[in-house]
Amino acid sequence: MTEAEIEAHLWKFQKELSAGIVSLVLLGVLANAKKPMYGYQIARQLDATGEGVLSGKQSALYPVLRNLDAAGLLVSEVEPSVAGPPRRYYRITPLGRRVLADWTYAWTTTRDFVDTVLEGP
Repeated sequence: MTEAEIEAHLWKFQKELSAGIVSLVLLGVLANAKKPMYGYQIARQLDATGEGVLSGKQSALYPVLRNLDAAGLLVSEVEPSVAGPPRRYYRITPLGRRVLADWTYAWTTTRDFVDTVLEGP
């Protein structure tokens, strides 16, 4: 197997893995935020704390934020910006906090299971 084929497998795996993780971490960031945040702020925080796990995927955050907003897990409001176009600020809703707790439990149990399998007997 060539290096390119191996990299293609890794890319596909990372793409599939990140699909659900993005929603989870977005809810987590906003649950821990002291005030509403706009997309670029969220992306910068994820870059700073994520060791590059989601780097280069900033544009992928916006559709997920809109989906979470539409599902009632976040609320957003647009505010004018002095230095550019208006910004959409997001904050987590009570329903979003409840869903985050459920997703966190599902993530933790899944992570623990995978770790157990990968570590072997």
